[in-house]
Formats: sequence, C-alpha cells, structure tokens
Amino acid sequence: MGALDGRVAIVTGASRGIGAEIARRFAAEGARVAVSARTTEAGQSAFEGTIHETVQSIVDTDGVAVAVPANLARSEDRARLVEETERQLGPVDVLVNNGAVTWFGPVETFTEKHFRMMFEVQVRAPFELAQLVLPGMRARQWGAILNISSKGAIHPAGPPYNGGLGGTVYGMVKAALERFTTGLAAEVHADNVRVNVLSPTSIVPTPGVVHHNLLTPERAHLAEPVEVMAAAALALVTDPPGLTGRVAYSQQVLWELGLGPQPLDELLVGEHPRLGGVLAEE
Repeated sequence: MGALDGRVAIVTGASRGIGAEIARRFAAEGARVAVSARTTEAGQSAFEGTIHETVQSIVDTDGVAVAVPANLARSEDRARLVEETERQLGPVDVLVNNGAVTWFGPVETFTEKHFRMMFEVQVRAPFELAQLVLPGMRARQWGAILNISSKGAIHPAGPPYNGGLGGTVYGMVKAALERFTTGLAAEVHADNVRVNVLSPTSIVPTPGVVHHNLLTPERAHLAEPVEVMAAAALALVTDPPGLTGRVAYSQQVLWELGLGPQPLDELLVGEHPRLGGVLAEE
C-alpha cells in the first residue's frame, strides 16, 4: 500500500527538475498523476526534459500518469488542466504548484512584462488552480495543496547589505505565495484540506539553477539532491494529518519528522513565524 493509493495529483512544472521528481515519487506511492508544463517536445525549451518523458518514466515503473500541457500564464489553460485531469484520472486530491518562470535583475530596470509574467505564473496560477480544486476537496473532506517556494522569500539581512543579486521580484512572488499558503490553510482547515509551502533547505541543481549560475563552486558541496524535495513533498501531503499551514524547508522538515538527518547548521532556518510548532493536533 502506497501513501497515496487511490489519490489523483496534479504536479505543475513537471517536465524536469523538482516537479518531475515529485511526480515520480507520488506515482511510486500509488497516485495517478497529471504531469503538466509547457514543454511537450524536445527542443521547445533551452532545458532538457518534457512532460511526455516524465510520464514515460512513471509508466516504465508501473505507475499511472498522463501528460496535460498547460501554459500557467493563461487562465484558460489553468481551467483546462483541471478539467483534463478530472476527465482522465478522476477528482483531484493533491495539487502541487511547482510551475515557475523567473528573471533576475535590479528593480530600477526590471521590465513590466517580466514582472507581470512572474506574478501570473507563480502567484495567480496557484491561486486560481486552488480555487478550481477546492470545492471537490472540501466536499470529500480530504485534500492537499503544496506550493513550492524558496529561501528567496526570506527578507535580506541588514543593514549593511551585500548589494543584492537582482532577486527582489523573485523574493516578492515567493513571499506572496507563502502568505497565500498560510491564509488558505486557515480557511480550509475545518474541511480536512491541508495547505503547506515547501522550499529546498539548500540549492537543488536543477536546469534553471544551473542556467542562472546560482550554484557557485564555493557552495557546490551543499547541493541538495532533487529526491530530498520529493520526499519532503510527500511528507507534507500525507503525514502527519495535522501538518498544515507550514512554511517548511526540505531537509529541516524531514529531520523534524524523523525521516532524515539533521541539516548542516549553516543551512538551518532558525526564525520564521510559521516554522516549527506542533506537527499534529492530538
């Protein structure tokens, strides 16, 4: 028996990296998974990986998955993603909002187009997808929504500051996603729908991270395997039942749940209003 036997999950941004690994892990635990992203064919993206390749990797290990292409910047694609998932797999029990599009640059020269696109894909899309799946989750009295964030949401330490790395807008969208998570968790708690947000404890060397040169040689030894994020994602949607409204960090939450070793001290996040506290209401 898998932890997600009989459940239907949507995972966005699942053509590669963290999203693809979460989709594979959920399928291995018995979920029927809708794998979604924009990339359907090799060569469409500068990065390797397509939703069909992710689906094939699941099917090859006797899992159940379907590819549902979607551009999260479009409201009609968001609606179609949920409709197609329910038509092919059944009512949605788990939603993982991992899809993202990111540009870095100083506020002074940041373009309106990039600003709007980042908020549309990383804030509006998770919000709207949640609206679409919540009625069914509440009616069935079970559901899980997991939003993927990053340490970019944490406020810069200072003054003095180190000048910043052009990540202000990125931090804005991730901070908005975290506040959305905790607010929604409060709204749907009585209906047994859990809502959490998960960030890597350390940097995961995904294609996007490599493209943006975010993994420096000095920190290469701290690289976090993508499987760690997938394990933490599974924990946050399945165990324990009362784990909701949390701003969680992958290695940290696995350690807290007794599922992994203690992270290095330099990677621990020590202060956050929704970090720590009770895991379940007894």
